[in-house]
Amino acid sequence: MLVTMKEILDRAKKDNYGVTAPNVQSEDTVRAVIKVAEKCNAPMIIDVNAFIHPDLPWFVHMIRDLVEKSPVPFAINLDHGKSYEDIMLGINSGFTSIMVDRSSLSYEDNIAQTKETVKMCRPLNISVEAELGHVGQGVDYSSDGSDHFTNPEEARKFVEETGIDCLAVAIGTAHGRYHGTPHIDFDLLKQITDVVDIPLVLHGGSGTGDENLRKAVKNGIQKVNLATELVVAGKEELETFIQDKNFDKWQLIPSFIKGYSDRLEHYVKLFDQENRAW
Repeated sequence: MLVTMKEILDRAKKDNYGVTAPNVQSEDTVRAVIKVAEKCNAPMIIDVNAFIHPDLPWFVHMIRDLVEKSPVPFAINLDHGKSYEDIMLGINSGFTSIMVDRSSLSYEDNIAQTKETVKMCRPLNISVEAELGHVGQGVDYSSDGSDHFTNPEEARKFVEETGIDCLAVAIGTAHGRYHGTPHIDFDLLKQITDVVDIPLVLHGGSGTGDENLRKAVKNGIQKVNLATELVVAGKEELETFIQDKNFDKWQLIPSFIKGYSDRLEHYVKLFDQENRAW
């Protein structure tokens, strides 16, 4: 079942659970996500980066064809649309939601360009995610892991002025692998949830730790993006598999997918997402 991200996250906010948003890179990972969602009877958000496929419209249409046959709800989200061209490509490709990422710009420019995206997407029933503050890279975490956090009062005004459907916040996570220990500012998260009434998104879920992520979900985060950790889990399963010199070459990709899927299922259960489909 194909739905908007707003439908999924509004329900998650109302009932206080989290929704995984795995990044996919291929038909195999798309099918893995669908299989996990159906096994767990869980709504799911499929994140796709604009650069991930040379023919993005074809790739998204393939995802749409697969999820429309599924009994559980799926949204397909363009992750980190960093340019006007990304946004237009996302709209034309058939995404049900768009993330407009202008977090590296000034607050005023972020508002202006986000408002323009909402203006384009709203008549097409496409949900819009934006980011305020800036979630950096894990490789730089030890030096700037606490920079560019979301300001609660700015977040309140940003949501009111732009009309977005969900907001990605910077509270201490980072993209990719951490070089340093992640420290999540839960006091800041509470300050944001006290003044922002739309669903909140946490980028950089990989490597943040079960305790941190579950606490974040229970305290106001509705969407958790996952990419690196799922791929690493697949890689580790594959490496174990090929230690046997007599391995079956036809099981190489399935072994990677097993690791990827098992880790995703772990997070579905951790976020109390299981049996939330409608």
